[in-house]
Amino acid sequence: MPTPSRVVYPDTIEPLVQFIEDTPPAEILDRALEKLRAGVATGTMLTASALAVTRSTEMPPGHHGGPLHPLAGLYAVSKTVERLKGEQRFVPVLQHVALTNKHINHPAMGPYQLLEFAEEDAGGFEAAKAAFLAAVQRGEWNKSDHLFQWIWKNAPPIEAFDMLMSVAIPKNFHDDHYFVFPGTVWRAFESGVLDKALLPVVMRPVVRFVTRSPVAPNNPMPSPIPEIEELIEEHQLLNRILRQRTGEDETTAIGELGEAIGRVDVFAEIPKLMAKALADGLSLEGAGEALSIGAAGLFMRSLGGNPMDVHLHTSINLRRWLLRLDGLSIRNKVLLLLTWQSGPEIRSTATRIEPAPRPDMAAVAKLPARTQDELLDAIAYSIYHQPPTDPSTLTNNLGSMQAVPEVEETVNLATQYVKSGYDPQSFIARLAEIVCHDNFTEMHAFKHHQSIVEEFNATREPWRWMHLVCGARAAAISFGKDMKVYEEYLELLHAA
Repeated sequence: MPTPSRVVYPDTIEPLVQFIEDTPPAEILDRALEKLRAGVATGTMLTASALAVTRSTEMPPGHHGGPLHPLAGLYAVSKTVERLKGEQRFVPVLQHVALTNKHINHPAMGPYQLLEFAEEDAGGFEAAKAAFLAAVQRGEWNKSDHLFQWIWKNAPPIEAFDMLMSVAIPKNFHDDHYFVFPGTVWRAFESGVLDKALLPVVMRPVVRFVTRSPVAPNNPMPSPIPEIEELIEEHQLLNRILRQRTGEDETTAIGELGEAIGRVDVFAEIPKLMAKALADGLSLEGAGEALSIGAAGLFMRSLGGNPMDVHLHTSINLRRWLLRLDGLSIRNKVLLLLTWQSGPEIRSTATRIEPAPRPDMAAVAKLPARTQDELLDAIAYSIYHQPPTDPSTLTNNLGSMQAVPEVEETVNLATQYVKSGYDPQSFIARLAEIVCHDNFTEMHAFKHHQSIVEEFNATREPWRWMHLVCGARAAAISFGKDMKVYEEYLELLHAA
């Protein structure tokens, strides 16, 4: 066979992609900052970073490494840039470029080259769909990659995406990232962060990841999908006309369902509550909003201290966006609402949770009165002065970490802020600055920040405040774990 050649990008972006691929890790921040200061647009740099991590990193077992988190974080990083001023806008971009460059040079992920693939025509769309589903059953990711090169060219993209999600959503039970990866990358294209002309190549690692079989350790829990299918059948959710859009007439029902979800102790009860609400006439959008309120309530009850345990918010935020997406099948939309609690990253919260309700309003009431600016400074101080973490716990015991008591101080201050009626945009802007410090979570902090902003904006009173408090809680947990990129940026800034 002819010698395979690696993927090559358009001349307008190829040199910048090569720059990110070829620059030594010790030089990447300095030289990338130099290019941004010289006029390279932040969006152009992010596109080059996405293309570099797509072409030059392999996806290792599990979900840490390779292109997954850089691509999944692309939309959130681009939106965070918009909330920052001056050269501070460069920091999220530098975090993304540094992560891409790190993965390219990591022995578990590189050196690697994404090769040009001949598309496989299985005999039309239906035959291609059958071949793809068969490849999924066998975990043949390379086969799926060939098939999808044909599918992207010959079928409406939304149909191809819906087919991909029909596989990804049930696999959410094994790993939240089966759902998160395709959904977040699709959103990057739909929101204009990436040019849709790049879709067939950037979606290649997504297709390969979704196709492959779950890796060890084996999931100790039985799949919830049979019980969810029974709920769908019991309530005839696919045999009735479901209301799509919400309205003011649903406020009471949304609040009651959201608060009920936030009070549960057994997460398996959530799809039962959701299925009944849909059968009783709650709209798909209203159900998503209720689930968002419940997610915020559960996150504030959580004792978890893992800085990557932010999927309660990031997952519902993505689901709510997908529920509004034209062309996604009703079946997939119903499954989105009934599988939220099924992923291991969310299920783990149930083992470390305080009794409802939280936060402690009595403790909040005892706080001294402060002006808006004083309270913003107090919140930032409480985050910046969280107790240091033993580095050994970050690698050996991350999943079982519990939040230190000082996190509750941040939560109480943030609650005082929102309950005082102070400006939410000033609060969001301060959190954006804080989030820029993090490079430990590989984009999780940026994704959570963007999620709480959007959930605050998309959730009605009197529940929307909860999302801002969750943003402060997550920032307190993640701050200080690893800030090498930000610290090096400060050195470069002072040296300029």
